[in-house]
Amino acid sequence: MHPRVHAFFDEATNTATYVVSEPEGSACAVIDSVLDFDYASGRTDTRSADAVIAFIRDQGLRLEWILETHVHADHLSAAPYLQEALGGKLAIGDRITVVQQTFGKVFNEGTRFARDGSQFDRLLRDGDSLMIGQMRCDALHTPGHTPACMTYVIGDAAFVGDTLFMPDYGTARCDFPGGSAAVMYDSIQRILALPDETRIFVCHDYKAPGRDAYAWETTVGAQKAFNKHVGAGKPKDDFVAMREARDATLAMPRLIIPSLQVNMRAGQMPEPEDNGLTYLKVPINGL
Repeated sequence: MHPRVHAFFDEATNTATYVVSEPEGSACAVIDSVLDFDYASGRTDTRSADAVIAFIRDQGLRLEWILETHVHADHLSAAPYLQEALGGKLAIGDRITVVQQTFGKVFNEGTRFARDGSQFDRLLRDGDSLMIGQMRCDALHTPGHTPACMTYVIGDAAFVGDTLFMPDYGTARCDFPGGSAAVMYDSIQRILALPDETRIFVCHDYKAPGRDAYAWETTVGAQKAFNKHVGAGKPKDDFVAMREARDATLAMPRLIIPSLQVNMRAGQMPEPEDNGLTYLKVPINGL
């Protein structure tokens, strides 16, 4: 099956959101949505999500699933806003519970914050599948960037989250709590075992040096041959050494503090306090 894929690229967070729909039919899914957020003012905006909603309505599509590849550390999810406007169920990998346990402690969340993944409609285990109309979506557990990372394989398309970037940019960092370069290497080999013609859709692009335009679609074959970090059969030990050395030089993502608090809640903000306002915490020297 060759699903239709329409991408929305948010340059502020370098994030690609995908609407994946049946080649013949009206069912669709949204993968890795974005809620716009200005950290300096603490204000949210829905322009990115509104563009997705307008497209789905204009195309006469029916939203059945909202999928998260992982708990993002660089943008806030718009999943609740999409659900309110269009319906659909929200799914993420079942290891979300590990992420909730970890960052529940980092942000000193109280007992009212559930750490069992119950904020999501469905928790997917490795090998699980769901239906988007007549399309089957298979969940492939690909940890390393985070413990909960999932790749979604829908027909000849694979949505890899942050596990792989475009071949000229390489792979994602592995130094967040629960991350592992060795585990990521093994996860990438699972993705590269898909047929060479499988379309790969990445969650982020940062324009590699020498490239003028953003890009987010490639193939398994191109990744195997040309990915600058794992292509051409690079040995695991070499990858781990490279990734760990590179990660040690990287700053924290600009929106990691608000993103983690919101995304581990399935895109919901923390509960308002007694004055009716919602607050996000900043753990001093906690990350």
